[in-house]
Amino acid sequence: MDEKTQDRPNGSRDPWEVIVVGGGLAGLSAAVYLGRSKRRTLVIESGHSMAVWEPDVENYLGFPQGVSGEDLLRRGREQAKRYEVQFMRDEIVAAHRDGDAFLLRGRQNQYFARRLLLATGITHMPPEIPEVRACLGRSLFFCKDCDAYRVQGARIGIIGHNNEAVDYALAMLVYSPTVVVATNGPYKVWDHRHGGWLEEYRIPVYEQPIVKVEHHNGLIHSIGFQDGAEVALDYLFATRGDLCHNDVAQSLGAKLTAQGEIDVDDRMLTSVSGVYAAGCVTPANCQMIIAAGQGATAAQAINLDLFQEDLRTQALRRYRERQIRHAKTEPEILHKGQL
Repeated sequence: MDEKTQDRPNGSRDPWEVIVVGGGLAGLSAAVYLGRSKRRTLVIESGHSMAVWEPDVENYLGFPQGVSGEDLLRRGREQAKRYEVQFMRDEIVAAHRDGDAFLLRGRQNQYFARRLLLATGITHMPPEIPEVRACLGRSLFFCKDCDAYRVQGARIGIIGHNNEAVDYALAMLVYSPTVVVATNGPYKVWDHRHGGWLEEYRIPVYEQPIVKVEHHNGLIHSIGFQDGAEVALDYLFATRGDLCHNDVAQSLGAKLTAQGEIDVDDRMLTSVSGVYAAGCVTPANCQMIIAAGQGATAAQAINLDLFQEDLRTQALRRYRERQIRHAKTEPEILHKGQL
């Protein structure tokens, strides 16, 4: 149990109680809980949260008119700072255990912490098609759970060549009668069963490489293929895959899943004692509100972990002794009892 320190020099060996690596929804939610638990907490953010890709988040509880991802991040930072959480812009490139603490090496500085929370997230991989990046968050999406509702009745293209792409196309039929699959080349790996479903549900499949996306200010109106064909579409969903930002976890020796996600238990604890993970870098469904919930779960687990350690090491007792020496610890007796 450490008393609050307002200013801490970069690279100080006096460790933070908790360092949160990642300033997205999971990291910010954790920071709020840790700050309110009076834990001296540092959030190290690289500025790469995918929330900034979302100009209009419609499924985050409490915002019936929607909210931008950037606004959610701004509100989260303000809320965490209210509880004296500190922020640093840096990119952590490696970490290892150093005695009773963890040493993190960033591109700018090095940092020490008693506990770590990795909320490093993922990056959706846009298809390699000219002009398509201009459509991110406006007419190119990655998550049907987040964005299918907003494209109801529109003409929808699913870019992909595996079972997931077929599943996306089938699920979209609830929202629109006009759904196509574009494999972006002849290579397709969906199984016989999924191929049968495409035929059964009469979903068109285009196997030519996509060579252009026609759009106006990020709003798609057609895609063009290598053979000269052009198909009118309003929205695209890409299923190319995700890049898991797990380098720090790997440097610590944390267990990863076959997909590269950080493996965690129900407390968000990794296979490395004292190291937790939350958000899209774990196997959870990658939703902002789920990431925030995981961050809160991890923060509560970390706070309990530190509390139990403080009892074992007598740190809480030393903290209490300082209180007794320097503060009034007994309330004023307004009226004595009769017994």
